[in-house]
Amino acid sequence: MGLLEFNKLPINTLVGADWKTFNSITKGRDIDASYKGKYRLTKAVCRLLSTLAPLQDTRYEKLLADKPLEHDPVFILGHWRSGTTFVHNVFSCDKHFGYNTTYQTVFPHLMMWGQPFFKKNMSWLMPDKRPTDNMELAVDLPQEEEFALANMMPYTYYNFWFLPKYQQEYADKYLLFDTITEDELKVFEETFTKLIKISLWNTHGTQFLSKNPPHTGRVKELVKMFPNAKFVYLIRNPYTVFESTRSFFTNTIQPLKLEDISNEELERNILSIYAKLYHKYEADKKYIPEGNLIEVKFEDFEADAMGMTENIYKTLSIPGFDEAYQAIDKYVGGKKGYKKNKYKYDDRTVQLVQDNWSFALEQWGYSL
Repeated sequence: MGLLEFNKLPINTLVGADWKTFNSITKGRDIDASYKGKYRLTKAVCRLLSTLAPLQDTRYEKLLADKPLEHDPVFILGHWRSGTTFVHNVFSCDKHFGYNTTYQTVFPHLMMWGQPFFKKNMSWLMPDKRPTDNMELAVDLPQEEEFALANMMPYTYYNFWFLPKYQQEYADKYLLFDTITEDELKVFEETFTKLIKISLWNTHGTQFLSKNPPHTGRVKELVKMFPNAKFVYLIRNPYTVFESTRSFFTNTIQPLKLEDISNEELERNILSIYAKLYHKYEADKKYIPEGNLIEVKFEDFEADAMGMTENIYKTLSIPGFDEAYQAIDKYVGGKKGYKKNKYKYDDRTVQLVQDNWSFALEQWGYSL
């Protein structure tokens, strides 16, 4: 157990942003009175730490900026709570993969300089379990990269964690890229490439392994950036996804937000954005070259993680399964006693899912 409880953090993750990004995200936005103290403390720590960012920039330019990527990434896609974390953890057992770490999500500018000191302190302070599902938390474990991107540029969907009143706006611009400008898109491409190179350098991998639900709405752009990228798209029972996402978002947003949003509005946003993300992926997956996409029901993966992992490697022509077999088997075996959250679907939940996500229920053949 870390020193701080997740739901009582005195600052939020913007402490690790560079000063320009922090100001761009918060400029012109209302900070509710009850969060002014958290905002000021986060701003002060960010202002202090951001003075160190040029030290990494210098090392990056010298060591990595001009170094080409050896392989295009493997992207694990799917709506939040579709099993992406478990699949990410399984695949990250293969040491040829590199990935974004939990530490990197908060302090992406303190990777190539000062990491041992700041990582030690973060490890001492942070909780050791995710509050929503009891999954292990640790500074070096693989983590989705959107939080890191949110501290490196202002053009990410995860700005909504801090400013939830603008969630729909952020979704249209930075989750689906529907209204993103050319200049913003260029910054995204450059920043994401930089994150990948630093992640590979940090974890000593040769191929980037991405687990990032927001990328589900960016397939067309990702294929443009990485023409031979591989994609694993996870599908899960929509009733479970809704119940779990509502719990996850409601709990996770509490220590991060700088303005209030009602549970009812957050629920409406979840219902709406799920549909937008689903349809955007369905429209854009045609851009993925044949042989580079596999769609997997999480229930099938969970029932036979080793067999499904081997099948994914073969289907996508990913090398290294035999070499990684023992490490993957050890991780999967260690999770056999893991207790998942159990969800009971009340009548209201069932009706909401059926009314709003019937297209997914029908396409994927899910029922109660």
